[in-house]
Amino acid sequence: MTRNPTTEPFSVRLEVRSYEIDPQLHLNGGFYVQYADHSRFACVQAAGISIEDLLGSGIGPVNLETVIRYRSELRGGDQVDVSCDWEWGTGKTYRVHHVLRHLDGTVAAEVDHVSGLLDLKTRRLITDPDHEWRTRADRPELLGLGPHDPHNEGSVRSTAPLCDKPR
Repeated sequence: MTRNPTTEPFSVRLEVRSYEIDPQLHLNGGFYVQYADHSRFACVQAAGISIEDLLGSGIGPVNLETVIRYRSELRGGDQVDVSCDWEWGTGKTYRVHHVLRHLDGTVAAEVDHVSGLLDLKTRRLITDPDHEWRTRADRPELLGLGPHDPHNEGSVRSTAPLCDKPR
């Protein structure tokens, strides 16, 4: 998978709130994922994509895997910059890498997602998620994508299951 090297990753600044801390007085683990989700949603909005329109067209983003790597603790009142860096390959999935940094640049954590776009009727991943994101974005570079090419229209939706194992 590759990212567009011409752009810096999108980032938002958040403050650790008192209700987000655990008994050890550092950020509860579940909030690291929420901070990453917040950054990703803000990035999609900044790129000019309406999630409501995306869902209305019958597709929606789905996380297939999430990995958190803790590096240094975040405590109540700390401010943290949360980046959102998209990586694209040729398949049905893409990766989104988030780095949570203290204001002094120290990495607090990394959150990685493997994601896709789900056809909400067939419950299958679509084949060309980068095309769907690119054609909907006013600023596709925020998603690590190049500009929309109107000569390469049309996204094929896959009928492949979300996983290879039967339920």
